[in-house]
Amino acid sequence: MNHIVVAIELARNKEIFRNTLHGLDSTMVRWKPAPDRWSLLEVICHLYDEELYDFRARVQHVLTVPELPITPIDPLVWVTDNNYMQQDFETMLHNFLTERVKSVNYLNQLVVPRWQNVYQHPTLGPMPASLFLHNWLAHDLHHIRQINEIRYQYLKMQSPDGLEYAGKW
Repeated sequence: MNHIVVAIELARNKEIFRNTLHGLDSTMVRWKPAPDRWSLLEVICHLYDEELYDFRARVQHVLTVPELPITPIDPLVWVTDNNYMQQDFETMLHNFLTERVKSVNYLNQLVVPRWQNVYQHPTLGPMPASLFLHNWLAHDLHHIRQINEIRYQYLKMQSPDGLEYAGKW
């Protein structure tokens, strides 16, 4: 899959995120299916941070200076360090969607990118630029599934009726 196709899919996913998350009830976005699970607010904050500090940054890095060390990240620490649960949901959604436009524009402007460039990770081994590109799209799909799961669990908790008629979840 080339970067133009991935850019198209990332743009499509931007609309999925916007349409799925915009205008949700404030109680719903802060609700967690379990204490050790994420809320929708935490998911969108995570997506924003990942857009800035992980996928786009790593693609750019490996395409331009693969021999240099990559800035380490710790997404699980970001949850508390960046006060995810104290953020405004609509602001974070807007911020993420804005960064996604920048990411898609970045990918679309690439001319003959060197997807075979490899970053030598100290513990994970060789990581080509294409690996970051394709995992970016996979990461979106993972969180689209997660968002749907949270929304389903919230509906199930709120509904006085069983949801079995809708089909097996």
